[in-house]
Amino acid sequence: MSKKHPVVAVTGSSGAGTTTVKRAFEHIFYRDGINAAVIEGDSFHRYNRKEMKIEMAKAAEEHRNLSHFGPEANHFDLIAELFASYGDTGTGRKRYYIHSDEEAVQHNERLGTSLSPGEFTPWEEVPAGTDLLFYEGLHGLAKTDEADVAKHVDLGIGVVPIVNLEWIQKIHRDNAERGYSAEAIVDTILRRMPDYIRHITPQFTRTDINFQRVSTVDTSDPFIARDIPTPDESFVVIRFRQPEKIEVDFQYLLSMIKDSFMSRRNTIVVPGGKMGFAMEIILQPIIERMMAERNV
Repeated sequence: MSKKHPVVAVTGSSGAGTTTVKRAFEHIFYRDGINAAVIEGDSFHRYNRKEMKIEMAKAAEEHRNLSHFGPEANHFDLIAELFASYGDTGTGRKRYYIHSDEEAVQHNERLGTSLSPGEFTPWEEVPAGTDLLFYEGLHGLAKTDEADVAKHVDLGIGVVPIVNLEWIQKIHRDNAERGYSAEAIVDTILRRMPDYIRHITPQFTRTDINFQRVSTVDTSDPFIARDIPTPDESFVVIRFRQPEKIEVDFQYLLSMIKDSFMSRRNTIVVPGGKMGFAMEIILQPIIERMMAERNV
């Protein structure tokens, strides 16, 4: 961990709300003129898209699980190496996973390559002179016997809906965007479950702040839900592991966020539609203190 070169990690599965917290940080960085080195968790997958399909087929033949949630399909050691290097020197190795044709065009023009969606760009150095490292992905606070990512993180944020809501979001996204059948999506959920329990869930005990969306409509059978509960049909439970460490002013938050309330001494609950706003007013003072401490 480093005061001079802080590492901020946002962890949560796809569709959990990490986009909302990423946008909140972008607003904070813009307002405060912070130059952040942005790292995408997908870039530390072990296999590109074609390779992953091959490895999954091998795993199925051998009756073992393989998923993007677990260490077999990811470079936890390289995430830890990057975080440690950045904390020490303000730089380290990064790359990009290309998701779309638009991203392929952007990176090919920048690098003079001919890469396609589903491939990685070559490794490159994080530019010198950035103010902090911002990671967003699945494994920002991962920990195994071989690699401890979490110990290098200065501020850890967890974004996780209750599990039925997470499944509903995945089912609808994979069906609408990728054309997967309900049966195929359920198979994926079941295949990932051991890695989810071992390597995703434990991270949320290591975070400094958790944002958990809880629906106020019936999600008891996520596999037949016709739509995703809207933010206004939800609450967000915000838990601070050590409120005194990050100087949380609960009275200020309660006064600023209409209809919020305390459920425990370290937990505030806000309306789902206020999630982005709550993130910004909670996180901005924390980031500003981190920036001030860099110059001490």
